[in-house]
Order: sequence, then C-alpha cells, then structure tokens
Amino acid sequence: MNITDLLFDKSNSDSISTFANQFGVNDTQAKDAISSLAKSLSRGLGAQTQSEKGMGGLFDALNTGKHSRYIDNPSLFGEESTRNDGNDILGHIFGNKDVSRHVTKRASKETGLSDSLLKKMLPIVATMVMGALGKKMMGGNNAPSRQQSTGFLTKMFDADNDGSMIDDVLGMAFKMAFK
Repeated sequence: MNITDLLFDKSNSDSISTFANQFGVNDTQAKDAISSLAKSLSRGLGAQTQSEKGMGGLFDALNTGKHSRYIDNPSLFGEESTRNDGNDILGHIFGNKDVSRHVTKRASKETGLSDSLLKKMLPIVATMVMGALGKKMMGGNNAPSRQQSTGFLTKMFDADNDGSMIDDVLGMAFKMAFK
C-alpha cells in the first residue's frame, strides 16, 4: 500500500470529486494531479522520517493535527485555513518553495495540467495526504503506538519494498539533482 492507494480508496471518492470540482477539472485529471503530487509528497515525507526526530515529528503531527478532517469533510478544501495548513505541511516536508516549484513543474509534465493550476492544488493535496495518513493510522478507537506507526510509515515510504526507505530517498534526491 502507498499514499495514492490511501487517497484513492473508495471511501474517499467524495474527496476526489470535490477536489476536481474545486479546480475545474474532471475526475481523471484530478486523480492524475493528486497521484503525481502525492508521489513527491511521499518521497519528501520519507526523507523527513529518516531520523528518529523526523519520524517522531510526523507521528506527533498525525496524532495531534486532526488532519483526517480533510478527507472526512472535503468541503474544507476551498477554505483559506486549509490552504494555509497545506502550505505549513509543505514547509515541513520540502523546507522551501523551490522544491515545491520543482514538484509542480514535474507534475505538469506528467499530467499535462498547467504549472499554475498544480501550484494551487499542491497545498490541498498535502492536506489530503496527511488526512489519509492520519485516518489510516489514527482511525478507530485504539491509536497505534509510536513503534507500530514507525513500521507502518516505513512500509508506506519504502517504494521498492526492500525494508528500507534510505535507498528510495537517495534515488529521489539523485533524480531531483539531475533534472
């Protein structure tokens, strides 16, 4: 399972439709944009969680941030507070706007959607990613332990399923450096 699997789960179909309507695209274009942007967000989260501090920070954010509200109530996508939260999430994941710009340019090439539209979509997709992770990890009555969450997140960000995120993050960094 990966981030896009969580986002495109049938229980989140309202989120996809609401997202598509908000940005004036069809569901297929919305899914393409979300998929492309979410892959980069996943890699960024994987890079952030390479340290114990980073993993703890993500766990704490998921545990206290109530991000699942974005998936549970997609009408929030149009609110300024959602965009602001998304931009804060992007700041934590990517560190600066240059990385976000690179992500949207790459997504534009992949999807055929304009770079300016994808820049508007990116903060909302960031809230969706955190919402889907939060819903998966913190859903139900028994919140997982930090150890359980670490195992789940390692699997989530381990693109080649070799039990380590490090090679996936290094591969991403290599690709970004030479594009």
